[in-house]
Amino acid sequence: MGKKITEKVTWVGKVDWELKKFHGDEYTTDKGSSYNSYLIRDEKTVLIDTAWLPYDKEFVANLKKEIDLNKIDYIICNHGEVDHSGSLPELMREIPNTPIYCTANGIKSIQGQYHRNWNFIPVKTGDTLNIGESTLTFIEAPMLHWPDTMFTYMDKENILFSNDGFGQHLASEHLYAHEVDQAVLYQEAIKYYANILAPFSMIANRKIKEILAMNLPIDLIAPSHGVIWKQKPTQIVEKYLEWSENYQENQITILYDTMWNDTRKMAEMIAKGIQNKDKQVTIKLLNTAKEDKTEVLTEVFKSKMILVGSPTVNNGYLYSIAGILEMIKGLKLKNKKAAAFGSYGWSGEAVGQITQKLKEAGFEIVNDGLKAMWTPNQVVKEQCIKFGEEIA
Repeated sequence: MGKKITEKVTWVGKVDWELKKFHGDEYTTDKGSSYNSYLIRDEKTVLIDTAWLPYDKEFVANLKKEIDLNKIDYIICNHGEVDHSGSLPELMREIPNTPIYCTANGIKSIQGQYHRNWNFIPVKTGDTLNIGESTLTFIEAPMLHWPDTMFTYMDKENILFSNDGFGQHLASEHLYAHEVDQAVLYQEAIKYYANILAPFSMIANRKIKEILAMNLPIDLIAPSHGVIWKQKPTQIVEKYLEWSENYQENQITILYDTMWNDTRKMAEMIAKGIQNKDKQVTIKLLNTAKEDKTEVLTEVFKSKMILVGSPTVNNGYLYSIAGILEMIKGLKLKNKKAAAFGSYGWSGEAVGQITQKLKEAGFEIVNDGLKAMWTPNQVVKEQCIKFGEEIA
């Protein structure tokens, strides 16, 4: 059944405790997630978003327990991606003529996925929909994180339905952000931002400032995933402003893959050298073949510098390093430094190739890199320590 947020607004979404992977295999969701849908009852009744396709029948059945579907006057689709719109076909079988409000790109997205010509009403920033005592205002938010995305603001209740903005992949029995473990909450929030919204940080920064300039009173921020921001809701807005401005913490992350543990030994000696010079810096050593890639990208996002190491295999570098470098490039990070390292037996191209990839990804290269033949001996270990000291 639904959960009341205010006298007029009820959460009617789905908590997905079992979700462990998202966007195919791209994003891991070890804390699960939720698909938040909101029912507004004013003089007119409005449904904002639905639930992911595998739960379409469950979603519609539960919605029927909450309200006679024929009493829904309008549907708002803030975003056409299937985790938001997946239950639409099942719902529209019941109420096929109900108007669907979304952006022009939203219409393209939904029609492209479901091949239905429903009663679409295109909207743009500043358009409004009067539903009685309250008015809904639409705010386009393209590339946060799809071209079709928009936010919806409800006055009187002062709720910003922010879709993929300000969300987290976090399943909880609780409805509100202040009710859950704050360390877990903010780790999931920055993980969500780093992996989904970081490529669009400049756009996010402009859009947030645009919304703030509208001087809208905001008592609740209701995203499409995770918990709702109720106590001091703009705390997450402040975090987004911080994260969207070339964010970095005092952290150096060392990413490596290793074949016979030689590159691992180099990584550990480099870390020792960094620590020799700077006791305050946080150092993370992550084996990219063993660590969760979503967590790896989050640590890269937080770092002021990354070091990437691989042995040379078949005149190149290892598979997990290739994959993570491609994903890092996609984040379009700025204001970060990098260098490469690695062991080799015969040819040793990997360090130069990794350096080039880091440069292409927008990192400032601070060192030509360090490569060593075979298993590090004492001389090489000292070279690694010195390399770390110079990096620091």
